[in-house]
Amino acid sequence: MKSALGDSLRSETTMQKLRMGPKAEAAKPNLVELAYEAIKRAVLENAYPPGYQAGEVEIARQLDMSRTPVHEAMARLQEEGLVRILPRRGILVRGLSPDDIDEIYDVIIALEGAAGERLARLPEIDRERIAGKLEGFTAEMSAALVKGDRLAWAQADKSFHACLADDCGNERLDRIVGTVTDQLHRARMFTLNLRPLPTLSALEHQALTDAIRAGDADRANQAARRHRQHARDQLVPLLRQLNLSNL
Repeated sequence: MKSALGDSLRSETTMQKLRMGPKAEAAKPNLVELAYEAIKRAVLENAYPPGYQAGEVEIARQLDMSRTPVHEAMARLQEEGLVRILPRRGILVRGLSPDDIDEIYDVIIALEGAAGERLARLPEIDRERIAGKLEGFTAEMSAALVKGDRLAWAQADKSFHACLADDCGNERLDRIVGTVTDQLHRARMFTLNLRPLPTLSALEHQALTDAIRAGDADRANQAARRHRQHARDQLVPLLRQLNLSNL
C-alpha cells in the first residue's frame, strides 16, 4: 500500500513544485492547493481506499511539506465528504453505500437539470459556442467506444458534464456539482467495465445539446434529468447486486 500511495502522491509535476525548503514553502500560498490535489487524487484513484486511515505527519512526509498545508487540505476534503478527520489520528477515507450513491444522484439530477435550463436561456451566440463544445466531447465519447476504450469514454463523458456546470453561470451550482461528482467517481470507475456498453449515452447527450442550442429551457432541463436518471437506474442496482457497500 505504501508504494502505491507514494506513486499516486508523488506525480512528477506536483513533486517538483513541492520539493522546497521551509522558507520557500511559507512564501507559496498555493501549497494548500497542491496538497489538496495530491490527497484528493490518492482518494479518487484508490491509492487511499475507503476505510484507509492516513496520519497528518505521514502525508506531510510523503509530500515533503510541513503539516500546516496538509492540515488545511484535509479540512477541505472533509467539507467535500471524501474524508473524515479523526482527532490526533489524521483522516479516514469515507466509503459510499448504494443508498449514498442514490442520494448523490438525486442532487446531480436536480442540479444538472437546472444547469441545462440556464444554458438554454443564454444568448444565441453563447448557446452555439457551448453546444459546439458539448458536441466535441460527445464525438470523443463515440470515437472511444469504437476503439473499445472505456476509460477514454469516461473521461470525455466527465468533460461533457463538467461543461454543463462550468458554463451555466451559477458558481454555487458548479461547486456543488463538482463536489458530488467527485464523491461518485470511485463507484463509476469501479463499475466501468461491469456495465453494459453505454451506446445510448451519446444520443442522450445530443438531445440535451440540441435543446440548449434551440433555446428550449424546459426540454433542456428534462433531457439533462432523464440522462442522469438512466445512469442512476443502471448503476445503483448493479452495486446492490454485487453487494458493494463501501466504495
